[in-house]
Amino acid sequence: MRKDNPEVRVKIADVVAERMESLIVDGVLKPGQALPSERRLMVKLGVSRSALREGLKVLRAHGIIETEQGRGSFVAALTTQPALTPMMHLLGSQPRTLYDIFEVRELLEAESARLAALRGTQADFALITRRYEEMVAANQSEVGESARARLDYAFHLAICEASHNPVLVHTLSSLTDLLLSSVFASVNNLYHREAEKRVIDRQHARLYKAVIGKQPAPARRAASTHIASTIARLREIEAEEQRLVRAALRLKGWE
Repeated sequence: MRKDNPEVRVKIADVVAERMESLIVDGVLKPGQALPSERRLMVKLGVSRSALREGLKVLRAHGIIETEQGRGSFVAALTTQPALTPMMHLLGSQPRTLYDIFEVRELLEAESARLAALRGTQADFALITRRYEEMVAANQSEVGESARARLDYAFHLAICEASHNPVLVHTLSSLTDLLLSSVFASVNNLYHREAEKRVIDRQHARLYKAVIGKQPAPARRAASTHIASTIARLREIEAEEQRLVRAALRLKGWE
């Protein structure tokens, strides 16, 4: 009777680990998500139970998955929380960095939109559509500004995920707190102005249609225009407020 070769078993375990890592990098399995059952994974990967368990052991050793008694195995939180680092605190606490954040958003989201239109699948477009409809519904209701900003961000993140560039997705996700501050700034300063709100709504609609319509160049242009016009309008509002303050100080000087 042939006995199992330990070297072969180790190699199979490495193959299983690599396939699981691919699912995580591609976003099929996300941080914090529970792993499918052993039976489903065995079928999905085409391996035996022992090979699967050996592969999961490799991932566990690398800190890629975590197992909790009574709860099963989960994809680990693969990055530390950026908001806790001193640099992230400084960037988030200084108002003057807001426009720097917007510039980064324009670079990342413009390319994300182009790649999403080029590479997106029907499943990607279905998720983008869901996020877009949730955002539109919130804009037509009495949802608070913080919730509205998160729905806005979720729409842009769904487009980024459809780019199928895991480095791009990771970069955007790792900057969530910083990027949310820019989204909140636009929601807080622009959405209560009806004319500005209509402009943003049209820009979102144009971006959405270009991406799901598989039009890379228009999608990139729509994303870039959306961010650039938001920056320009916020600068105008800031300048306007400074003029009002100066006028009020001059008036006070005449009292």
